[in-house]
Amino acid sequence: MRRRLGHDRDHTYGTKFRIPQGMWEAYERVVGDRERGADLLAHVRNVIQERGDEQDLADLTAAEAELAARHARKGGRPPKTA
Repeated sequence: MRRRLGHDRDHTYGTKFRIPQGMWEAYERVVGDRERGADLLAHVRNVIQERGDEQDLADLTAAEAELAARHARKGGRPPKTA
């Protein structure tokens, strides 16, 4: 069953997945702690663009608009300072 975009929650969907801790820690070292989410989003976008059908691409377009609107309202995260 496909979940439709446009849900009435006031946050992006959080999901969990299982990954060996050593792999997650190595990934953090490679891309940086705050870049893991952005890197995963980029990967998901690429997979949808490469393999998705019309509905998947339409859902991706709607999700990108949702993210853009959310960032416009909230200003996104401030840059990480050392």
